[in-house]
Amino acid sequence: MSKKIFLCSICNINSGTCNEDCKFCSQSVKYKADIERYKQKPMNQILEEARHLEALGALGFCLVTAQKGLDDKTLDFVCNIASTLKHEVPRLRLIACNGTASLDQLNELKRSGVSAYNHNLETSREFYSQVCTTHPWEERFETCENVNRSGLKLITGGIFGMGETHEDRLSMLYSLKELNPISVPLNFYHHNPALPLNPNPLTIDESLELITLARRILDKSDRIMIAGGREITFKERQHEIFGAGANSIVIGNYLTTAGRDAHSDLTMLKDLGFEIAFSPEDK
Repeated sequence: MSKKIFLCSICNINSGTCNEDCKFCSQSVKYKADIERYKQKPMNQILEEARHLEALGALGFCLVTAQKGLDDKTLDFVCNIASTLKHEVPRLRLIACNGTASLDQLNELKRSGVSAYNHNLETSREFYSQVCTTHPWEERFETCENVNRSGLKLITGGIFGMGETHEDRLSMLYSLKELNPISVPLNFYHHNPALPLNPNPLTIDESLELITLARRILDKSDRIMIAGGREITFKERQHEIFGAGANSIVIGNYLTTAGRDAHSDLTMLKDLGFEIAFSPEDK
């Protein structure tokens, strides 16, 4: 396994404003979860976060908006942020995560300095209607295909532990393989009491096995990233994710929940003998 670990970071630039009914997402207005909600994070705050996370070693910086997809207003907002960050923090690789997107919209993001687009399949085609009814799984897959057509790097993954079967997990992983993403974020469901899902949590051993399974199936993807739910799922055994096949983690906070103290993650990586990747070409 590579001794380089890729650090990615998330910036929630628009929070808790989504009208979709995804049962796994506290950003849906439908469930009234107790989270911070705002329409546009100020540019100076975004820039401060970007500089802080870059200093910690983050290579990727993901600009996330809480809504079904891009409209003209959101596209302008994200493009303006990307253009500023590209100038002010040039080492960061900018990722956009703004829901469904057309080829023209993705091309506009690319012209503004965005390097990659993240749009997760979330789960299998077969199980998806159990966790979302306001838009189809096929729409997610089509956006990922548009990303590949645009020339942006595709980042797509999903969530384990929402009540899906093992067959659903396999189905999702093979759908991801069809899309040939550069990076695959694996999330482990973190329950919010406002959400209608409440499945039994996965064990640590089950979760490690899923990382190994993903690494085996997605053998052409550069990175298997462990994202949301890492701290609550793996607890004191977080270091074992790398032996299972992961080579990337999200550092810092998530969208609506706090992550582990970043310095704890950096200490863990150092103690394990890993180096932080400072270029997408690092192996």
